[in-house]
Amino acid sequence: MDYKNQIAETIAAVVPELDKATILSKIEVPKDTKMGDYAFPAFLLAKERRMAPQQIASNIVSEIATDGFKEVKAVGPYVNFFLDQANFGVETLAEVLRQDDYGHNTDGEAGHVTIDMSSPNIAKPMSMGHLRSTVIGNSLAEIAKANGYQPIKINHLGDWGTQFGKLMSAYKRWGSEEEVKADPINTLVKYYVRFHKEAETQPELNDEGRAWFKKLEDGDEEAHGLWSWFREESLKEFMELYNDLDIDFDSFNGEAFYNDKMDDVIDTLKEKQLLVESQGAQVVDLEDEGLNVAMIQRTDGATLYMTRDLAAAIFRKNNYNFVKSLYVVGGEQREHFKQLKAVLNKMGYEWSNDIEHIPFGMITVDGKKLSTRSGRIVLLKDVLADSVKLATAQIDEKNPDLPNKAEVAHEVGTGAVVFHDLMNERLGDFDFKLEEVVRFEGDTGPYVQYTNARAQSILRKAGKPELDLTNLSIDDEQVWETEKLVANFSDTVRRAWRDREPSVIAKYALNLARTFNKYYANSKILIEDDQLNARLALVTAVSNVLTESLRLLGVKAPQEM
Repeated sequence: MDYKNQIAETIAAVVPELDKATILSKIEVPKDTKMGDYAFPAFLLAKERRMAPQQIASNIVSEIATDGFKEVKAVGPYVNFFLDQANFGVETLAEVLRQDDYGHNTDGEAGHVTIDMSSPNIAKPMSMGHLRSTVIGNSLAEIAKANGYQPIKINHLGDWGTQFGKLMSAYKRWGSEEEVKADPINTLVKYYVRFHKEAETQPELNDEGRAWFKKLEDGDEEAHGLWSWFREESLKEFMELYNDLDIDFDSFNGEAFYNDKMDDVIDTLKEKQLLVESQGAQVVDLEDEGLNVAMIQRTDGATLYMTRDLAAAIFRKNNYNFVKSLYVVGGEQREHFKQLKAVLNKMGYEWSNDIEHIPFGMITVDGKKLSTRSGRIVLLKDVLADSVKLATAQIDEKNPDLPNKAEVAHEVGTGAVVFHDLMNERLGDFDFKLEEVVRFEGDTGPYVQYTNARAQSILRKAGKPELDLTNLSIDDEQVWETEKLVANFSDTVRRAWRDREPSVIAKYALNLARTFNKYYANSKILIEDDQLNARLALVTAVSNVLTESLRLLGVKAPQEM
């Protein structure tokens, strides 16, 4: 039973000033359960009704139908709803256990959502700096699917651009084919870092790098051969990491894919008289939008990120007919995406309003920013390997005879890194300390996984009986908070998508785990009485919801730990 929706309908019947969707978005959950289970803020109507909020709240209470609620009363400027706990618990457990996809909805009506995510640069290893785009994008794809959309995950590889000219220049100056073959990625990074260091005193190196990239754009055989080699070696390493994280993609079309599609973009800009010359370069003037000019072509004719992103956006609309197009890219690119939308809008593409930049904060390690150019790289594969080792050590201590220990340690170790990232609000910066991330206690992924494994252990001890869905009443005050949280899962899934915020799911999972553990510590579950079936139903429901919460984050839920 969707009680929040029922409350919105109840209020809408007597509050014509607000539509149901607005009322639904304003309903709150009081921090103190003594104040009720849900609350509607009547001060939203104060201006229009020209009345004190306390009086409005009293009037609403006197007018609404209170059937189905234990009590409805005005408390200051709020209309507070108290639920019938016994009926609520029975209905909630029945709903969870009857539905294979509890918490999901069809709001998206199968609309396509493209998600530009991960997008590492070829010839550079994936560092911790790539983690956020990868796991936020993957989680948003799962959350979109749970809200009835069809996500399309696009890994827009950084396989084009001036950096490849610089790398080719470095390779031609200092490179060794044998050295690259022995350790491709690390060797290429070494060349790249050296290039930038040498360019500080030899600025002509930058011109040389740009010249090599122009050769690549013009189809030079040597340049294209080097580029193909660098790309192939990089993809091998990337795929190992994606397999570790159990993340797949619907497209690996990177920047190079759009090489033959940029002329059409430039022609359209010319036809619409949007291109102007600025210091020899071709730009789109966005002064009327309060933005800097968007660079389309350099003075030497070479294209830029903007040119390729325009081609990519048009291709994705034509190919996927998206209802939303998300770009999970760091916050430092805000200006770029404002320019992208503005240029598309000037080109006459109204669907540019469906493009959303999903920015995120920065990860630091020991308080320091990560940078490939400076050579300060913390490799993601090393972090995941170390995390698995820490998980293995804790499992050895807690459950040394655990079957499939290596598999579980991998699920716990990688899951810990992913959960920690997604637990933090997307726009926030955070410092990464591995030892704090892979703990079985506290606000961690392993804590949620361990809680779920504990629930599964209870069910195994009970023999995993077939549950009677007509006998789900539990006469225990301790169970109320757990049942209420389980019932809130559907609303949580909607809110996570509405806010494009996976941390909503992660924080919910932590809260449910803590609440269930409190119930478990204060109540005896496996007592042979007439409520055993109902208690096992509750444990099953909690495990189902925790497992699905973790899945929406891209984290596994081992049944034993």
